[in-house]
Amino acid sequence: MNIMVYNTLGRKVEEFKPISEEEVKIYVCGPTVYDYPHLGHGRTYLAFDIIIRYLKYIGFNVKTIINITNIDDKIIKRAKKNNEDPQELADRFEQIYYEDMDALGIEKADFYPRVSDTIPEIIEFISTLIKKGNAYESNGDVYFDVSTVEEFGQLSGQKLEEMRSGARVAIREGKRNPYDFALWKNSEEGDPYWDSPWGRGRPGWHIECSAMSMKYLGSQLDVHSGARDLIFPHHENEIMQSEAYTGKKPFVKYWIHTGFLTIDGEKMSKSLGNFITIRQLLEKFDPEAFRLFVASTHYRNPIDYSEESMNQAEQNLERIYNVKRLLENAIASNQLNGAKSEFLEEISKIKQEFFNSMDYDFNTAQALAQYFELIKSANQAITQNADKQILQTFLDTINELGRIFGLFQNERREKEIPEEVKKLVAAREEARKQKDWKKSDELRDKIKELGYLVRDYPDRTDILPIEKE
Repeated sequence: MNIMVYNTLGRKVEEFKPISEEEVKIYVCGPTVYDYPHLGHGRTYLAFDIIIRYLKYIGFNVKTIINITNIDDKIIKRAKKNNEDPQELADRFEQIYYEDMDALGIEKADFYPRVSDTIPEIIEFISTLIKKGNAYESNGDVYFDVSTVEEFGQLSGQKLEEMRSGARVAIREGKRNPYDFALWKNSEEGDPYWDSPWGRGRPGWHIECSAMSMKYLGSQLDVHSGARDLIFPHHENEIMQSEAYTGKKPFVKYWIHTGFLTIDGEKMSKSLGNFITIRQLLEKFDPEAFRLFVASTHYRNPIDYSEESMNQAEQNLERIYNVKRLLENAIASNQLNGAKSEFLEEISKIKQEFFNSMDYDFNTAQALAQYFELIKSANQAITQNADKQILQTFLDTINELGRIFGLFQNERREKEIPEEVKKLVAAREEARKQKDWKKSDELRDKIKELGYLVRDYPDRTDILPIEKE
């Protein structure tokens, strides 16, 4: 099985061959914990969750790191605005991040390193760069000297004269080159600080990820991932400082980036009033519907969120669960009609096309289309009273492929039909036996008012929740 992946480094599709056969090392740029995670975060982390699930499914031993940036100018600024301790604010939003990721059903990473726990490694990293002549101290700040690096713009394709410092605060005095970026910042009065050889201060943004990734995954990574807006300057600067530190050893083999998320065609922002947090999303929609929404677009492409698209995703999710229930009910009825080999051939064909789509740059959009072909074919098998073995194969395949998307984690959808509905269905069955069609119709209407439909077959009656409009 050959996996092909688009590598931002080189800007082309390449065969995926991990550095070691024993383990795939993946570093996902994590959150800066100063606010509630929003839909853009959800799209990125869900996209990588599906990619990682698939790599594990096909047999790779994956080790994943998601960092927690709990020291940052944005955190300090928000804490001052709230009259709150920066560390307390960061701790609070870190916990909120974990809760929101759990709500979305995202698998936990192997490690969630915090910047505040990696200060010794960061100081050692910076000290080494200074000794090598790649960094310099200036008035308590330390900067990476971009003029000492031969290759610029490996990832973004930008030239040196096009580059910017990438600092999250105003450019400070004392730089040799306006494009040099901060590795260590002299702390201002009242700001958090750590003691260092250059005085009291705190790390710059870019150095944090290099130090944390190397601490847990070593000097070379198989995959480094994040949203597209991190390509420049963050990931570009990570490459420069990391390869200077290791002596030009390639830092990352494959760079994978997700596309942007917009809201009804516009960039999401608080000023436009279209800023939607994950918590606000989950007040209206099922988390697994959001998974289907994310999977419906290739991870590298932009994706546009709207309530209409989410309503459609909810209906698609209901289709999947409805077919699962129908299959389970039909299998339980122990029907044993003649086997229909064409269904088995159809299942095999769909699975192969599903895997082909995922193997070529994790194309979830195409794979999801194949998945709904499977749902459609399963419905046909049910209505044609296919053999129990056929129906079980459909059910097993729906479960198997659905779990790659991260479906079937929502216990709410697996709950029992309410007793009141069951009693009405039983009463309706009795009315049908007595050929009291008027009463049967009245009971059907009562069942519908409670949010369920009854579907009659020659050998059984299925109870289905009504799909949302």
